[in-house]
Amino acid sequence: MKMNLGKWDRLLRILSGVVIMMVALYYQSWWFLLGAALLLNGLTGRCGGYALFGFSTADKTCDLPAQQPPGK
Repeated sequence: MKMNLGKWDRLLRILSGVVIMMVALYYQSWWFLLGAALLLNGLTGRCGGYALFGFSTADKTCDLPAQQPPGK
């Protein structure tokens, strides 16, 4: 799966995810799940919603290389 989040998009998702998770833990809220999803998106560089609609904020160089079969 290709990375579809650019550097600034990833950084924003990581920071907002951590903040939302900390506030949700303090208030014991289910919003923790939203923060965890944003953090996961930021760390992996992939967003399912972006992939579904064909959006990408990533540079062309962010694509993952194709997997080569073993022995080739």
